[in-house]
Amino acid sequence: MHPLILIPTIKDYIWGGTKLREEFGKESKLEKLAESWELSCHKDGESVIANGEYKGRTLSEYLAENPQAKGENCKRFENFPVLIKLIDARDNLSVQVHPDNEYAQRVEGEYGKTEMWYIVDCEDNAELIYGFKEEITKDEFRYAIENNTLLERINSVSVKKGDVFFIKSGTLHAIGKGILIAEIQQNSNTTYRVYDYGRIGADGKPRELHIEKAIDVTELRPAENYELPELQETADKLSQLLAECEYFKVTKEDIHGQSELFADEKSFNHILVTDGDGVLVCGDEDFTLKKGASIFVPANTGAYKIKGNCSIIITEI
Repeated sequence: MHPLILIPTIKDYIWGGTKLREEFGKESKLEKLAESWELSCHKDGESVIANGEYKGRTLSEYLAENPQAKGENCKRFENFPVLIKLIDARDNLSVQVHPDNEYAQRVEGEYGKTEMWYIVDCEDNAELIYGFKEEITKDEFRYAIENNTLLERINSVSVKKGDVFFIKSGTLHAIGKGILIAEIQQNSNTTYRVYDYGRIGADGKPRELHIEKAIDVTELRPAENYELPELQETADKLSQLLAECEYFKVTKEDIHGQSELFADEKSFNHILVTDGDGVLVCGDEDFTLKKGASIFVPANTGAYKIKGNCSIIITEI
């Protein structure tokens, strides 16, 4: 099994900026680069392989022919379980919520969405929306939406580079302007918009809201506080577990030397470079790593290493 360099799908939503092109080297003819889908087997935007015998084909095609590359822990999922993005919010995203698996599969025909955000960078005084200030009823939620007072009820949180938010399905949330994040999520594209600042879409009409579905699935209380485990430090790196749940395990490493890694039979590894430069060494193959690089390391690849001065996010199942 050989590591695969992935080319993302780019999305040009109206709130997007240009940092993914200017700072992360993402290539697109689109003017706004709102999201890059770095690891994706979703029908709405597939990752494409850039090297080896599968060059030019999608990651889904590769995994269909090499299912063992996903790893044993993926067998319990009907579809590939995760989707990983970089998101550049020049403007506020809509206030939104995602359903859980039961509701999403019954109503939308796909997974629900639990996700986590790692704040890669942000402007001074940047904020995001995370749950409510206090518990409210469904009637109060509906009233706040219909009377344009929802922003008075939501919980706004100041953020800084390195912050992490774990967002369970049902949590009301929104990325605020001036924030760039790495998002690791269930493999779903179901979002229910609740409030969108009165914006007009590309078709000249207000963007669609999904009020009734949102009222069905939203947890009407403050979001739970999320505490990170302690940093682990060695001579060559700082390592920190960012999130671990039934869908994904995410670890961040700040490497200043070398990191010894291992992809066993249980899961693939996905490497996303959020800063710096390095080299991924696997057997007799070397892969140059720059800010924005996305590498799929198949399950059962075994030992590999990353050398250099870089920050990476490692996702596995």
